[in-house]
Amino acid sequence: MRRRPNQANASQLRVIGGEWRGRKLSFLSRQGLRPTADRVRETLFNWLSPHLAGAKCLDLFAGSGALGIEALSRGAARCDFVDCDHEALDFVAQHLAALNAQDRATVSQGSALEHLSLASEPWDIIFVDPPFDCGLGAPALAQLTQQNCLHRESLVYFETRRSGAERAPEALFELLRDKTAGDVRYQLLKPI
Repeated sequence: MRRRPNQANASQLRVIGGEWRGRKLSFLSRQGLRPTADRVRETLFNWLSPHLAGAKCLDLFAGSGALGIEALSRGAARCDFVDCDHEALDFVAQHLAALNAQDRATVSQGSALEHLSLASEPWDIIFVDPPFDCGLGAPALAQLTQQNCLHRESLVYFETRRSGAERAPEALFELLRDKTAGDVRYQLLKPI
């Protein structure tokens, strides 16, 4: 049985589109945990809208779960949430239960790179939004291509800091979209 997350240290985000539009969700307020901003999520999901219906998604470095929950709200068939922070994942699990979406999701605690090494089938859309300055983004992107994580039409969202940004491996991915907002750089990639 999961213990109930401590709401005293919580901040809020809102689902910006789809079935749960306008729903406010709490997330753990701690250093390094920063949900993707509303305007960035709006742009991202405009990019993804033709691909979301029935998609199988992975929210790697899930944190608040904002990206995966937004994908489910907008018609993704399922989403797997992975993060090493069990308290943050408690909030994600609580949201999925409140939204009656547990049957469309899995929540897994552990290393993102380990999770990728155990992949048994590819995802359609993968969100790679690691904590800034930790150096995990580029290795995760490389591992996505080395394991059974992608198919020819998979799309990968990659978010990093604009100043000193990690680079997506150009030999492995085609850059479809690239945009900045403040000190955030976000890209939509497709495997080559």
